[in-house]
Amino acid sequence: MKRFPIFLTSAALGAALALPLAPATAQPVELAVVDVKVVERGYRASKLKDKAVFNEKNERVGEVDDLIVGKDGKTFVVVQVGGFLGIGQKLVAVPYESLRVDQRGDKVVLPGASKEALRNLPVFKYVA
Repeated sequence: MKRFPIFLTSAALGAALALPLAPATAQPVELAVVDVKVVERGYRASKLKDKAVFNEKNERVGEVDDLIVGKDGKTFVVVQVGGFLGIGQKLVAVPYESLRVDQRGDKVVLPGASKEALRNLPVFKYVA
């Protein structure tokens, strides 16, 4: 069996990595004009994060952990339920449309929710 010095193997690998790649083909992007006044009246995800979530009886049932935009464009809210100081908590996902947020974005209400009902939803786990 013939052995090659390691430096040749490294040199060959370096040459292979230095090969020029085919240039990416630019795809035209169609931009949509939006009414910025409507967008300005929306809620920033960063401001909703960590907000307490209440039901219509004003009982605290959880906390907004994050907002997820699905690949289909639908938005979901990840709600942290139960636990104390990060122990025993459970994450669940609900459609954003299920929430009612007050005019200023200060109060988040999930009508019909209870801690028990939320705990019975499938567990949400972040992927990568």
